[in-house]
Amino acid sequence: MTVISAKDVQALRRLTGAGVLDCKGALEESGGDLAAAQRVLREKGKAGAAKRAGREASQGAVALAVAGRNAAIVELRCETDFVAKADSFVSFTDELAQLVATRGEEVLAERSEAVDVLRTTLKENISIGKVVRFDLSQGAVVGTYLHVQSGRGVNAVLVEMLGGSEELAHDVAVHIAFARPTYLRREDVPEDEIASERATLEKISRNEGKPEAALGKIVEGRLNGWFAERVLVEQRYARDEKQTIAQLIGEAEVVRFAQVVVGG
Repeated sequence: MTVISAKDVQALRRLTGAGVLDCKGALEESGGDLAAAQRVLREKGKAGAAKRAGREASQGAVALAVAGRNAAIVELRCETDFVAKADSFVSFTDELAQLVATRGEEVLAERSEAVDVLRTTLKENISIGKVVRFDLSQGAVVGTYLHVQSGRGVNAVLVEMLGGSEELAHDVAVHIAFARPTYLRREDVPEDEIASERATLEKISRNEGKPEAALGKIVEGRLNGWFAERVLVEQRYARDEKQTIAQLIGEAEVVRFAQVVVGG
């Protein structure tokens, strides 16, 4: 018999809006195949909220929480700005973030019925979006930043740092919120992405009539600028563009960061 996990059930519920037991039964019947399980629910008329679940949920709220050596960000999605600002929606997002920080992502399966209630009460397609949890390494500090707009979080950042203060980690988190880096270090950027950009820059430079002898240096210079837009440690610090993030943190090390933006 196929073992059906809570995450599988949650994923099917997000797609169909059907109840927990119906989703579990459909997954068991389909041998764990998500697409087949969706068909089972449709055939049985159990996807009661399917129309609502199919509507775009591009609004929502994000919340972050720190619990001991753990930190978390949770995004709760909905359809409209009006619902995203509702007290019940914001407070539930906060509750989910605290639960994940304290107990881990698995706890979200236990709150699926509460998501159903909120969906019914607020009459919108509501679902749990991106979820991030940091289990801090020994000696690390965490920096957090939550940008609040109209009473709800819309941009949340976590930064884990070694050899730095919580204040420094917070400063880096604030920078990330607005600079939105994609990668931590240059070596984290996939080689195929670099190769594609280098080829594009070479074509641009040639089309501009740059001399062939200088093409290599021109392309590498532009590629460095491209890295500086995407790589955290190479970005110019938002509060002082005379220094990079690498210069700002000095001997400290950013272990990792995470950013969740509503609609992002």
